[in-house]
Amino acid sequence: MAEDALAGRTIVMSGGSRGIGLAILLAAAEQGANAVLLAKTDAPHPRLPGTIHTAVAEIEAAGGRAIAVLGDVRSEDDCARAAASAHDEFGGIDVVINNASAMSQTSTADLSLKRYDLMADVNIRGTFSLTQACLPALRDAAEAHILTLSPPLNLAPHWLGRFPAYTMTKYAMTVLTLGWAAELDGIDASCLWPQTRIATTVVKNLLGGDEAVAKSRDPRIMADAAVAMLAAPRGCYNGQALIDVDVLRDAGIIDLSIYGGTDQPTLDLYVDPR
Repeated sequence: MAEDALAGRTIVMSGGSRGIGLAILLAAAEQGANAVLLAKTDAPHPRLPGTIHTAVAEIEAAGGRAIAVLGDVRSEDDCARAAASAHDEFGGIDVVINNASAMSQTSTADLSLKRYDLMADVNIRGTFSLTQACLPALRDAAEAHILTLSPPLNLAPHWLGRFPAYTMTKYAMTVLTLGWAAELDGIDASCLWPQTRIATTVVKNLLGGDEAVAKSRDPRIMADAAVAMLAAPRGCYNGQALIDVDVLRDAGIIDLSIYGGTDQPTLDLYVDPR
């Protein structure tokens, strides 16, 4: 993979103020990529570090150019505004990354319809809306790519039965993306998912605190895998739903200890032991 494979290419991402999304944009910025972030985090939150504005500053410090579009991926108008901003500022769009996601690991009996609607609107509608808004510009790009952070379709009953509503919305993101791979000539579409938990504020706040973080890998593992996919020759990953470690293995990265997580990191959702 050439170190400047993403130089000058423009990425539009939903979310990206922190966590995996920001890590991907920072890794792309190191190669000279441009970034447009569509996110709601205008002001700091007590439990969530970073805003859309601090993310832009970090991306530019890493070597890229970036602009913030304050908005909600559930809004058709905001998605259109993000696409227009990318065109006006950078002249086009090469990559769309569907990163924003809402989570509730709740049983059918206990899940409120308000929370159900949030997950469906962010995960499914948001993925569709942002991609649709960027589609005209993607058609003009020489190496266009839609990358969605969603899992391979593991239909094992022990996953389907844990929290069906959340699972349905994440799997729908995957189905949409695989559908685009088949539908859209000249535009690659693929999915990426972590093998293990990733050390983010979500893991710390909702899934077990510092102990859970210690058994999670650094977000850089997803960033390195995403950059490898985006820098690969056209068609290389089209129509695939991949795990980060498999992408890195293809790229020649075998030693995963550099990403932390101890010798036995916790597997992520929808990933079974090999």
